[in-house]
Amino acid sequence: MKLIIAAGVIALIGTLVGTRVFIGFLVRKGYGQFVRDDGPATHTAKRGTPTMGGVAIILSVVLAYAIAHLLNWDAPSYSGLLLLGLLVACGLLGFIDDWTKISHKRSLGLTSRGKLIGQLAIGVGFGVLSLMRPDGSGETPASTQISFIHDIGWLRLPLVVAIVWITFLIIATSNAVNLTDGVDGLATGALTMVFGAYTLISLFQSRQWCSGPTDSAVCYQVRDPWDIQVIAAALAAACFGFLWWNAKPAKIFMGDTGSLALGGAVGGLAIMTRTELLLVILGLLFVIETLSVAIQVSYFKLTHGKRVFKMAPLHHHFELLGWDEVTVVIRFWIICGVSVVSGLSLFYAQWILGQ
Repeated sequence: MKLIIAAGVIALIGTLVGTRVFIGFLVRKGYGQFVRDDGPATHTAKRGTPTMGGVAIILSVVLAYAIAHLLNWDAPSYSGLLLLGLLVACGLLGFIDDWTKISHKRSLGLTSRGKLIGQLAIGVGFGVLSLMRPDGSGETPASTQISFIHDIGWLRLPLVVAIVWITFLIIATSNAVNLTDGVDGLATGALTMVFGAYTLISLFQSRQWCSGPTDSAVCYQVRDPWDIQVIAAALAAACFGFLWWNAKPAKIFMGDTGSLALGGAVGGLAIMTRTELLLVILGLLFVIETLSVAIQVSYFKLTHGKRVFKMAPLHHHFELLGWDEVTVVIRFWIICGVSVVSGLSLFYAQWILGQ
């Protein structure tokens, strides 16, 4: 518990103070956001707002994890380091994308192919490493089984297929958060709730941990849950602190540096806590936003130019219908909050019914 509190407090202070310092640096350098010309008219005022705020979030989480372990004189776990590595790797890819936009003074960064290649490399690397180095009980950070609240026994995948599945999850979650990060505070607030949920899940798993292979429904066969909860708490606190500067009117955007990194971390947490399919409920807002883009693109191609929504992702559709940006954000936060509570309720109900 000391580790969780320490990591959370340090990460919160890190983004509250560090983001302010970073905003000053970005303003002096003139590193601002470029806005799509076809977006809502209200977004033109956002042009020039500092971006790449994800740097402050990532550094705060990494420092919080390191300092918390030093303060408690506790060694980091393989799972914890692997999850942080995923966060940093996805953040680096996003940083390259953001820097491309800034250096070329345009709203488009890396090409879709370039970004996908980078995500594939990160996903495969994470998948391979997460299925290596079993602990004393034979448990690896990830599993070759698809999971809901526990691993689903009859859904065991061949090793190569499991790596493909893990890679898909990392790419899907990083892109889903990236698509959601389109209006002030929306993704940041939603991520705070999702990471908070994973803090509670991993905390509960550490208290009901299985020390070896078992078919029990009242304990959890996972790897290093006590360390995963530290990172989840740091992520939640860092996003919460960043929201101070990212709420409308945003003084800074997290950029692809933040959205790809935090989205990848969401996928990594789902994989390591064995809640891969539960993530569909916990992160329902991100699923809805992604589906709106998929529907829009598919319908546009099939009908040669017709659209289902005025604009995708979905939050822009409601803006173009006349909703105020703050109204969109708050209502989407409510959807996220309800889905997070529903997911946590299912998680806890399964434990209650299994006793």
